[in-house]
Amino acid sequence: MFGLFDISTSGLVAQRVRLETIASNLANQETLLDSSGAYAPWRRRSVEFAAGDPSHGTSMGTHVAAIREGESFDLRYQPGHPYADDRGYVRYPDVDPVFEQVDALDAVRAYEANIAAVEATKSMFASALAILA
Repeated sequence: MFGLFDISTSGLVAQRVRLETIASNLANQETLLDSSGAYAPWRRRSVEFAAGDPSHGTSMGTHVAAIREGESFDLRYQPGHPYADDRGYVRYPDVDPVFEQVDALDAVRAYEANIAAVEATKSMFASALAILA
């Protein structure tokens, strides 16, 4: 059975993954090379949530369905740059720090809401146990 704590926990895990993804976007907003040193600008990642928990076969809670890579780039005119194309443009990651910070604030608020739900559930269980005792 998918308990009340499990529902909030799934939300906490999903928001943690979202925050990690935002942090990696911010850390790589100027990254032009991949791990092997080849020109491959960072692609902005975004988290896609879905209802339920596929590992337990339930529709309650949430999980990270996918982490998607963006297809767009920020083209900057830099004709002398070693990675400029034939028109003089260099593809940079399409990461907007302001958008990422707003997204992070939203994720933090959702994380805090799940913590509050865990605390409320814990308080209800404690009250129920006090009545039985």
